[in-house]
Amino acid sequence: MAQMTSRERLLTALAKGVPDRLPATVHQWQPYHLERYMGGIDALEAFQECGLDAVIQYFEDMGQFWVPGKVESKKYSDEWYDEVEIINDDLDRMIVHHTIHTPKGTLTYKTEGNRYTVWITEFMIKKPEDIYLLKYMPVPKLDKKAIQKEYDRIGDKGILKGFVWGDQAGCWQHACVLYDTAPMIYAAMDDPAWVHEFLHILLEKKLQFIYESLRGAKFDLIETGGGASSSTVISPKMFEEFCLPYDRKIHDALHDVGHIASYHTCGGMLGLFDLIIATNTDCSETLAPKGVGGNIEGPELYEAMHGKVALIGGLDQYNILTNGTPEQVKQEVHRLFEIYGKGGGYIMMPADHFFDAPKENLLAYGEAARECVY
Repeated sequence: MAQMTSRERLLTALAKGVPDRLPATVHQWQPYHLERYMGGIDALEAFQECGLDAVIQYFEDMGQFWVPGKVESKKYSDEWYDEVEIINDDLDRMIVHHTIHTPKGTLTYKTEGNRYTVWITEFMIKKPEDIYLLKYMPVPKLDKKAIQKEYDRIGDKGILKGFVWGDQAGCWQHACVLYDTAPMIYAAMDDPAWVHEFLHILLEKKLQFIYESLRGAKFDLIETGGGASSSTVISPKMFEEFCLPYDRKIHDALHDVGHIASYHTCGGMLGLFDLIIATNTDCSETLAPKGVGGNIEGPELYEAMHGKVALIGGLDQYNILTNGTPEQVKQEVHRLFEIYGKGGGYIMMPADHFFDAPKENLLAYGEAARECVY
């Protein structure tokens, strides 16, 4: 088979086809890692330097709380003003308090963060009636010319990946970020009607984003889902009631505007294989192994899902990519290729973010992927 470009290789696998060799990438190259371990180069340059296939995530104008960076007060509209109070501006322990002003009341939430990431310490939705203030929450409109420019910059070196707006892409997952995961699970048992109302409010905004901003946007792949839908968090029965109907509508809308979707389940997937397929997604990620909090060995997932959706992920980003030796990395790449790579339709990727993986391990990852030919 003739050698493919990274773009051709990735798109062939996403279409469940057989590329020239194993496509290998990472999930959202982190600015911390680029600065500390890669000499400050950008993500596209890092992919090329490590011999990996570039999947560049587009973040502009999305406003996720979990992306480290400058935080300041912002008036999104006359109905949603985010007033920011910076309690501590130390990059190793950034503490920020938010007050959201709306015409019918205020919402508050708090975050802490470091050079790696940001997390929530006080959740926005505190009382059941707070969800009605979310109707004022603005839905961003993306700059499609800026997206086209980034798409053109990447060229044949890889693909451009977007995601459905929200702190998490899926409705259940987004709600867990706003209300917290354990309270959402209790509410699903005690007051399912309220949970469905909450999810419908978020769904309408996500559909608005898809039809306003993703129609005609030059993305190759759109990420959906999120970790709170994993089977290490909720049961398959809860997934079927509170995730599946909403995810399917999101995926159907993405297909309607000409995009393909990758459903992200960072955590357990065991027991969800058929349900994930039923969401009408095109791809399933991240195939997380037990070493990083998932519950996937590999063969059972391959047997259930191969040929029905493309598969993305599987590589242990902590025990192997970060703490293993280059030889262990190469051995694991070949092992996973034997499990997931048969018949194509597979892109290898760490199951989630890494922050301190040595460059020599990433070089070994890229070298091993080039050895895994069809």
